[in-house]
Parts: sequence; C-alpha cells; structure tokens
Amino acid sequence: MTPSPVMASPSIRINLSCQELVLEKSGKILLQCPVSSGKAGTGHEEGSGKTPTGHFRICKKIGDGEPEDTIFISRLPAGRYPTAIPKSMDEHSDFILTRILWLDGLEPHNANTRSRYIYIHGTNDTKLLGTPASHGCIRLSPRDMMALFALADEGMDVFIQC
Repeated sequence: MTPSPVMASPSIRINLSCQELVLEKSGKILLQCPVSSGKAGTGHEEGSGKTPTGHFRICKKIGDGEPEDTIFISRLPAGRYPTAIPKSMDEHSDFILTRILWLDGLEPHNANTRSRYIYIHGTNDTKLLGTPASHGCIRLSPRDMMALFALADEGMDVFIQC
C-alpha cells in the first residue's frame, strides 16, 4: 500500500490494486489482511457488481455476538454455515458471513453506496481472497472479519483506492 498521512483516529484503507486492507491508528498498523473486491472492477453504478472507490464511513456494524460462521440474509442472522444454507443456494454460493460493516459514501460519486448495500463482510470463499471475486463488497476471511469488527467503530473512516 502507498503510505498515507498519519491519522490520529483509526481508519481503514483498502488498496484494490493489491487486494489488501489495512487498519491503522496514529501511523501504527493494527490489522493488515487480504481482501476480495468486485470481480467486475470499480464503479458506482447500481446493480453493476463493481466496488466503489473514495471516502466512506462505517454507518452500521451488524452481527455483534453472533457465532463466527453466521450466515446473514438481508442483514439478519439466518443460521450457521454450512448447516443453515438456504434451499435456493449451495455451499459455493457467495454468502455474507461472520459480521457486516455497512459503508456509506461521503463523496458525490459514491453517495449511493449505502443504498447499493456495499459492505465489508466475511466470506466462505476464502481461497479467492487476494483476487477480485465479489459482487461489489469487500470480503475478508471470517477470522480477519472478527478482528476487524472488534477494532472498527461506527463512523470510522474507510478509504478505498485503486
């Protein structure tokens, strides 16, 4: 990742060119992990499957207290992976697991991020981490998502760059 200005408040920086997330505070890295962003690339269009770029904030943390393997459907816990896989899906489906950090865009070009339901969330498809493979969200391993969720706060700045 390119060096960033030292920020006193914690922030999350996601570099799409290297598919990496870094959470830092006062120049100290607290978490660094691989991610998977949109396989359709970057963009801000509704229904595009693309990952938006720019400045965001975490508008809502979802899933506190749920087991690490919880499947979320419409942001609600729906059971545990893989035993609670809905009949319309299989173990290879793109699940939202573990926890959700819902993003809200703070710039005109990404202002629709919240209504596009763009999250940072855990995934069952960990073998694709490090490559663009999502439907626009930022995916992490369940273990990394648990660590990030514990360190993140609602209102925290998130920066997604190419």
